[in-house]
Amino acid sequence: MGQLTDTTALITGASRGIGAATARLLAAEGAHVLVNYRDKAKRANAVVDAIAAAGGSAAAVQADITAAADLDRLFAGIERLDVLVLNASGGLEKNVDPDYALRLNRDAQVDLAARALPLLPKGGRIVYVTSHQAHFAATEELAVYAPVARSKRAGEDALLAMLPEFTARGVDFITVSGDMIEGTITATLLERAQPGTIAQRREAAGGLLTVEQFAQHVADAAVADLETGAVVLAGGPGAWARD
Repeated sequence: MGQLTDTTALITGASRGIGAATARLLAAEGAHVLVNYRDKAKRANAVVDAIAAAGGSAAAVQADITAAADLDRLFAGIERLDVLVLNASGGLEKNVDPDYALRLNRDAQVDLAARALPLLPKGGRIVYVTSHQAHFAATEELAVYAPVARSKRAGEDALLAMLPEFTARGVDFITVSGDMIEGTITATLLERAQPGTIAQRREAAGGLLTVEQFAQHVADAAVADLETGAVVLAGGPGAWARD
């Protein structure tokens, strides 16, 4: 019996990368995992199939988290929720409007948390996934990432402002912040925009976490005995510890 037996966990942006790896880990702990995706149905269904093959339970749920109608449909199909992992983020994509990063990384995160809160029982948990660059508001190293980092920090601040509401309902809020992660779409886009970024960050950090290693930190945050408002720091040199 896993720590999440008879629970339901919703993970946003879970069709690949950190979200997919976290989905597999939470399913292994017994949770029925809702694998959220925006438009990659084949990838999301592959995650669900892998979980089922390993003896777990999961379902793919489509929703663009920046679209209110999609969220209406998503939450209409959920009767109870025990864990919400706010993993989806972005802003480096081509051809997006200037406000997209804030709408996705701040506004959508707040909307998701507000909609999930009535479904979360006492002892439920919200986990917000972010980056050191955003959490520590350190945007000088990666100029191309600065707008995304600022929007993710704005999202974290907005969620922290909801702590009294979370606490009143007995719901915990945990932040998991990671240094650059090998093999993620963010790292790929950063390298494309600013060649040499990965090698420089790898050298500065003394090595980077893999997707699976970081996902373990996220999955652990969903079940660990942590005080609400706690921040889990994963990867990176000690210089980051200036929070």
